[in-house]
Amino acid sequence: MKRSTFLAAAGLALACAATGASAQAFPSKPIRMLVPFPAGAATDMAARVIGQQLSASLGQPVVIENKPGAGGSIAAMEVIRSAPDGYTLLFSSNSALASNVALLKNIPYDPNKDFTPIAGTGETVLVLLVKSGFPVKNVKELVAYIKTHPGKVSAGYGSSSSQISIATLDKLAGTQTLLVPYKGIPLAVNDVLGGTLDYTFADVGNALAQVKGGNMRALGVTSRKRTPLMADVPAIAEVLPGFDITAWFGIVGPAGMPREVVDKLNAATTQALKAPEMKDKLAGIGLTPMPMAPEQLKAFIGTEVVKWTRLAREANIQPE
Repeated sequence: MKRSTFLAAAGLALACAATGASAQAFPSKPIRMLVPFPAGAATDMAARVIGQQLSASLGQPVVIENKPGAGGSIAAMEVIRSAPDGYTLLFSSNSALASNVALLKNIPYDPNKDFTPIAGTGETVLVLLVKSGFPVKNVKELVAYIKTHPGKVSAGYGSSSSQISIATLDKLAGTQTLLVPYKGIPLAVNDVLGGTLDYTFADVGNALAQVKGGNMRALGVTSRKRTPLMADVPAIAEVLPGFDITAWFGIVGPAGMPREVVDKLNAATTQALKAPEMKDKLAGIGLTPMPMAPEQLKAFIGTEVVKWTRLAREANIQPE
């Protein structure tokens, strides 16, 4: 063998070995997990519970960073621009990964192309909440109240799911509510409690704490059927047929991540979701596990973009 040929072959072998060693060594430093909503939001709670378990599985800290704003686009763009090495990830709800296509007029990214899908994590439903002293006790009474107070009833939203839930209620009930945007659901909940807003839609985790404390009343859940987590609360669909909205969460990274790193992160996430100690923790924040392989999540995001676009159109929501 010629010396040049030998050196080229040796260099290729070393490069392959280095690549394999690099993949095997992942992770060798802390992982940043960006959350596109503020502390206390459903996405934040889910990221912290699952991130803690991921830290134990991966042997490196998973550091949660809240980057709220623009419906999740600020966090999404930071991840998209980061190195595709697995050390900067996005833990997002359907807002940044699907719904923004329908809600943002000039969305700066394509959820189908600009991310590497890693793992599905869970899904949740939203709960229609009013302050405990508000003069309605169910969805039918709320609809009647809105109709007798035209243009005066306000509702706050802090996610795409809550925004579309309010608009869908208006569409199906023939009502007109004043919509007020917030950077996160907990902020809207606070203003309902303070009397600034009349109602909101919150994730089960936030709703459970307020209802159990006697501060708020749950009028209905957004899923087609009742949820076991709040079995005594009726589905809104029982009064407004066709109402069916659920939120979900997934982990993605920037486009172009090595397959070995993706597989390791997916395996660790799946293991975390199945850990016995996680069952009560996930139920406590209203999360039903939804493990997905990368290919499954990729296909799911594609179908969800279509679904949320349809929901927004049917609810007469114009992109902003």
